[in-house]
Amino acid sequence: MKQFKTLLFAAILFIGATSFTQAQSKIAHINTNELIEAMPEMKTAKAELEKLGKTYEAEIQKMAVEYQNKMKQYGAEVETKTEEENAKRQEEVLSIEQSIRQYQSNAQQDIQKKESELMKPIFEKAKNAIQKVAKAQGFQYVLDSTQGSGVLLADGKDLMADVKKELGF
Repeated sequence: MKQFKTLLFAAILFIGATSFTQAQSKIAHINTNELIEAMPEMKTAKAELEKLGKTYEAEIQKMAVEYQNKMKQYGAEVETKTEEENAKRQEEVLSIEQSIRQYQSNAQQDIQKKESELMKPIFEKAKNAIQKVAKAQGFQYVLDSTQGSGVLLADGKDLMADVKKELGF
């Protein structure tokens, strides 16, 4: 009977230890910002956004030069024109100023929209690669170790090299 109790106790300890090790989760970490910045698609997207921004900036500069030239011309001619003509010119200048502001606003919205369109597939590709690598290596949780994301100690497995390999760079 005593041996049976000892054997039963040993079996319970073995089962408990096995279930405890299975209950522990495998956790890894990756700095997603660093990964995304390293992706070739990100460099292409940044270049495209920069090009678009420069295009809008050049157009805004052109409009600003036209505005300044009109202001100078109308300022120099203010004494030789009638009050009615000066009022029309003032309205024209205000209209030009308003159109410049509107163009700037539209340009900014277009750039944000384009950025969103370009970034979404990049984020999805990174996420899918992280998930694939984590599953293949048996990790149940992958934490984002980007600075400020809440991970204070990233001592587990860093998936950066494996995910970059999965993405082909």
